[in-house]
Amino acid sequence: MSEIVTPVNQLGWLKKNLDSAEMNHLWECIDNKKEYHKDKLAGIITGGWMLEDKNDWFWNNTLLPLCREYADKFENLGAAIPTSKGHPYYMHSLWVNYQKQTEFIPLHDHGGVYSFVIWMKIPTDYKEQQKLPMSLGATLDSISNFVFTYTDLLGKVRTYTYYMSPKLEGTLLFFPAKLAHQVYPFYNCRDTRISISGNIQVDSSRTL
Repeated sequence: MSEIVTPVNQLGWLKKNLDSAEMNHLWECIDNKKEYHKDKLAGIITGGWMLEDKNDWFWNNTLLPLCREYADKFENLGAAIPTSKGHPYYMHSLWVNYQKQTEFIPLHDHGGVYSFVIWMKIPTDYKEQQKLPMSLGATLDSISNFVFTYTDLLGKVRTYTYYMSPKLEGTLLFFPAKLAHQVYPFYNCRDTRISISGNIQVDSSRTL
């Protein structure tokens, strides 16, 4: 009988369903959004604003535990940064995205060590989007969806799709910042999709 061998350094991402306390905190952050951020975003979207995580509540209760969980399940990516001492993580940036029909975010990655995305409001269902005329007969089911893109062991380009529907509201994806991803446009809907994104970096001004 043959043995299946999987490389030990295969990375992935974490998926978490946020609870009501976490969602209420994030909606409060959105209600008190800060400076306009669209000019720093890769996407062709209606707008983006920086957010403040008041009292570092979301960082301490959600994101920092995810940093530790990622290290346990995969590896501590920050450890690869060549420094003479250990440094803690911190949330470098947090912002909200507003996306309307026909708008999109092209394939891109982020700066830092880890990134995350949270879907706050999804006004469309991918099953209905796939019934629209421009999607009929398409070889890819990408319309309206969120897609990761990466290479496998043989260098072949692979994708992993999250199919957008209201069921994904409150879902957080936590992933390596250099993992490429994109958001395809949706159509025939006047409502706005709302998501939150952020980046986590190493704080070189502090030591562990």
